[in-house]
Amino acid sequence: MSKAHNRIDQGAERVKQATSEAVARTKQAVNHTADKVEAGVHRAADKTADAAHRANDKAAELADRSRELRDETMDKAEAWMAQAREYVREKPMQSIAIAVGAGWLLGRILRR
Repeated sequence: MSKAHNRIDQGAERVKQATSEAVARTKQAVNHTADKVEAGVHRAADKTADAAHRANDKAAELADRSRELRDETMDKAEAWMAQAREYVREKPMQSIAIAVGAGWLLGRILRR
């Protein structure tokens, strides 16, 4: 029985060793895959953060440009109003005639 015991022990040892090697290879493969996934996640996060920064910068540029355009428009409107006031002061009768004519024309357009 001693030989049979030895064979069983040797067989068990080979199975144990093969299992250990398979587990080690699997761990190694899992670790390698996890490293690749982690690197991919980092790259994706970096790209996403970069895109978010660029979008934020672009939004800030557009907001600044919008403010500039608003300010320019307000300045032009104020200048136009100043010119209109000056015209009314210089030519009050013509201003009244223009206002009446514009009101009459607007009334005709809105009736239709």
